[in-house]
Amino acid sequence: MTSSSAATPHPRAGRRCHNVLNSLHSTHYFSPDVTRELAGIGITHPSAVNFAVRAAALGAVGAGTVTAAFYNYKHDLVAAHVPEVWSTAAPKEVLAARLRAVDATLRRLLGEEAVASPEMAEAAGLALRAAEACTRTARPLYSAHADLPVPEEPHLAYWHAATLLREHRGDGHLTVLLGAELDGLEAMVTHTATGKGIAPKWVLKSRGWSQEEWDAAEERLRGRGLLGAEGELTEAGMTLRKDIEAETDRLDRAPYAYLGAAGVERLTELGSAFIGAALRAGAFPADLVGKG
Repeated sequence: MTSSSAATPHPRAGRRCHNVLNSLHSTHYFSPDVTRELAGIGITHPSAVNFAVRAAALGAVGAGTVTAAFYNYKHDLVAAHVPEVWSTAAPKEVLAARLRAVDATLRRLLGEEAVASPEMAEAAGLALRAAEACTRTARPLYSAHADLPVPEEPHLAYWHAATLLREHRGDGHLTVLLGAELDGLEAMVTHTATGKGIAPKWVLKSRGWSQEEWDAAEERLRGRGLLGAEGELTEAGMTLRKDIEAETDRLDRAPYAYLGAAGVERLTELGSAFIGAALRAGAFPADLVGKG
């Protein structure tokens, strides 16, 4: 593949672009439109909704596959809903309901003018071009979503491309976490300790872990010299998190190198405007991120 620009972006430019796209993708996980659409096909439990909308691209898989692909959910919680959820609604039905919900969510958060704007069409084109350089090997969630058709409407095509780029980086990130010998909960604990991860109460609520299991993970990390007495990252812990992100950047550099520095800069600019509007519209709970 040849980059669409002679200049290769800095790895952190790719990370910044990904963060903007990932945030827009993630709005649907907190959307009442998803709750409504999934209820319409018989799926009402919040955990079942979560597992169904993200795992449906994989097909009617079992709990083990979902636990492996999602990494930081307790298997017991996954097994309480998967594969039973597929007897309520087939993956194809879930994917259709998800797309309807994303359509409604983006129209509500961004407004009809932004959805129909030339900037949205431009962003979709840039993001889809970047996704052309994604690779399937050892990336199950990306590969499953790459098999789905690209929606025709630009705002849905943009969301689809954001999903591809999010899952591509995410799959690679899990490889890095394995190499760092962090299990799913330990990875969450260390990310939360940076101040940029999901707040503990949201982790416990959505991932199925107990406070006792969270505390035990902290103790294991203290034993490795990664956490201090108050749950803060030690110097070694901060270095590990920095190294994890840098290695994730390396594994995810292809789509942004292919798009080129100018393309990455423009996509980040466009995406920042869209997610900024979504944030102002209340896309996420106010207490979602932080150490508290």
